[in-house]
Amino acid sequence: MPLDPHVSRFLYMMALGSSDGITLDARREGMRGLARLAGLTAEGVATRDLVLPGPAGPIYARLYAPEGSASGPGLVYLHGGGLVTGGLDTHDGLCRVLAEAGALRVVSVDYRLAPEYPFPAALDDALAAMDGVAAQADTLGIDPARLGIGGDSAGAGLAARVCQERRGGPIRAQLLICPVLDVHGSHPSRRDFAQGYFLDEATIRRDLAACGPEAAGPSPRLCPLREADLTGLPPARIHMAEYDPVRDEGAAYAERLERAGVETAHTVHAGMIHFFYGLGRLVPRGRPILSEIARDFGACLRGAS
Repeated sequence: MPLDPHVSRFLYMMALGSSDGITLDARREGMRGLARLAGLTAEGVATRDLVLPGPAGPIYARLYAPEGSASGPGLVYLHGGGLVTGGLDTHDGLCRVLAEAGALRVVSVDYRLAPEYPFPAALDDALAAMDGVAAQADTLGIDPARLGIGGDSAGAGLAARVCQERRGGPIRAQLLICPVLDVHGSHPSRRDFAQGYFLDEATIRRDLAACGPEAAGPSPRLCPLREADLTGLPPARIHMAEYDPVRDEGAAYAERLERAGVETAHTVHAGMIHFFYGLGRLVPRGRPILSEIARDFGACLRGAS
């Protein structure tokens, strides 16, 4: 399918500026600005800030709950941003939509970012946050028998690895939206969409270098697709974009999960690019797709046993 016309317009706007030589501070501010411009939000969602215990101090988080709901299924959410940018505010609207449309209590995690905190600091925080939410699920109004984990982009890669390291634990389902699962890979989509499709190869390489020496090799902790054993993992909902450099690693992971006996649903959204789900009014089709993703995942958790 051709690129969605709103996606084409967005990419044209992006091409008017150059990311060559952009500083990390400027990139972080650019992501915050994009979130404001996209205007993604949802009504009827209450929030409160949380502090979870972490391996190097407190981990800040935010709870999103549908108004009028005292309890329900929960989702620990790990934001995207290449492990170097993003945070609670850049993904605030996205988490509101997930909470409202999916009738979910969402806990968004502000994990540590590189280069200030090299990898695996982000993964260590993600593991600790998952453990912390599971330990106090009742206090947070989360049904502990219906607790999932998810994320987008690099955050989805973290979520996949948390499932691998906590298999057999409290995680009942995983939601992976445009996940980065094999950052050291050379899948065809990485070549086909290396430039001009929002997430480009140069950015991937810069982010990888910023993550520090432990990110230099294709360890399964950074590249969950490289994990040898995928048995015993929770059901997976994997959503990819047609014009996304990481599209093929998502497909490869879905295929491997299915071969390992893991219940898996894999969807490629036609005409879309990486981060389409967070572009709000800039890409109008993205909002209803995100709502459907949330409803489907909510139903998945409600069917968990």
